[in-house]
Amino acid sequence: MDKRANDRDRVTGELQEAESGIVEKRIHLKELQRQRDFSQKKKADLDKQLQAKEAELSAESSQLEAQVRTAYTSGQQERIKLLLNQHDPEAIGRLMTYYRYMSEFRGENINAVNNHIAELTELRQQAAAEENRIAGLARARAAELAELNTAQNKRQDLLATLKAKISEEGSQIERLAAEEQDLARLIAELTSILSDYPITSEEPFSGFKGRLTWPVVGTLLHDFGQPRASDQLKWNGVVLAAPRGREIRSIYHGRVVFADWLAGMGLLVIVDHGEGYMTLYGYNETTLKSAGDWVAPGDVIATVGDSGGQQQSGLYFEIRKGTKPVNPRRWVSKQPKTR
Repeated sequence: MDKRANDRDRVTGELQEAESGIVEKRIHLKELQRQRDFSQKKKADLDKQLQAKEAELSAESSQLEAQVRTAYTSGQQERIKLLLNQHDPEAIGRLMTYYRYMSEFRGENINAVNNHIAELTELRQQAAAEENRIAGLARARAAELAELNTAQNKRQDLLATLKAKISEEGSQIERLAAEEQDLARLIAELTSILSDYPITSEEPFSGFKGRLTWPVVGTLLHDFGQPRASDQLKWNGVVLAAPRGREIRSIYHGRVVFADWLAGMGLLVIVDHGEGYMTLYGYNETTLKSAGDWVAPGDVIATVGDSGGQQQSGLYFEIRKGTKPVNPRRWVSKQPKTR
């Protein structure tokens, strides 16, 4: 029996490691996607600038071409003839000023064309660099997806092994009971520690009974008090089925006192609301808060997942008064959808 129990614990530890690795890869994938979206937006902006600069260069080039053609057609002799045929000194002065302005204007156009060519060259280089960056991010994302797929396959193998170990022992109830005891010990330890650091509020948590909202929109999968595996164990909270990655929000003001992996719960976040009340959010894909962080109602603290060896994505949600679970349904204003 001890050997089987040790084997089961070993597989559970491997499952924790595998799920933690999957979490890291999903976070990395989201960051890669964020960078890729940013680069694609930057590339689109650069393309717009290129189009605008090309239009300006075309206009400047056309104007300069017309000036050069005019100068070539009239030729330098035309200017000399005009000057020799003028007997009025003031008229000659005006003509000289006109030709000087025309020459300066033509020089300015040449400079403008050269500047636009330089700007276009720089923009094309930036666009090419951004395109290379996007391609690199795409390759990194593909590699990360392949690693994620491998990690998920390993997780499935570990789940199958764990299920087989439990089946061999015929001890699913024992395992669930052990996991429940682990959670109870954790809550007792936190309650003892937090008694020295009480949370005070002008609007205590107890005053919002029946007025809170669910931490995530989902469908009720398991209800508080329902039998779990057998009549010996019951659900201490509710399980809401929801798509992977959906945001999970804190239901009230409080302080995060736990954000880590726990057997049976997967990635778990516990928030202390004062008066001995705590809310628990389990099975998460990612945790977005750390122990010690303060949260307000509606703050995103995690995302929906299937960690802890769950067969489908969802949220495990529980409310405790001290070490005693209480029915979450009595604390919310609306009841969840049922299947």
